[in-house]
Amino acid sequence: MNKQNVLGMWDQMRMYHGLMLRIIDQIPADKLDVTPIAGMRSAKQIVVHMYTAVSAFPQSVLTGSVGHVDEKASVAAITDKDQLKAFAQEQWALGDKAAHQVTDAQLAGMVSTPWGATYPGFAMFGFTHDEFLHHRGQVYVFLRSFGVEPIMNWDFDHNADEFKPKQHA
Repeated sequence: MNKQNVLGMWDQMRMYHGLMLRIIDQIPADKLDVTPIAGMRSAKQIVVHMYTAVSAFPQSVLTGSVGHVDEKASVAAITDKDQLKAFAQEQWALGDKAAHQVTDAQLAGMVSTPWGATYPGFAMFGFTHDEFLHHRGQVYVFLRSFGVEPIMNWDFDHNADEFKPKQHA
């Protein structure tokens, strides 16, 4: 996989990010820290986890390793939806910058992880995609459990202009 392929995948992530910002808006303010399913993260913890991957995984391709990330500290520092949304936007900006800086050589290089495995750099972008989407599904389930009808998960046309499909923006 080369940079052109990665940037195509990343463009899809850009649209997913736009949806996720709208989904965060749908989380009831009084439910951010609720864990409706025993043993699972709260909606806030899931969003922090998702966006930690959005920044850490692309940056790891530049540095050669996934650094330690203190998700608990990030979760503790966020007290409302505006802060959660700002966190998501900050992490997106970091991941987006890394995605656009990565080289073909870095994508072919190896990245070490805290879980003891090494992967080619390009795989980290696949992990970002997978991590984001399966956790987005959890937030959808949580919204439904909170009595909220989530937005349609492919409704890119109603994203903010910068997150719409390029042909529509």
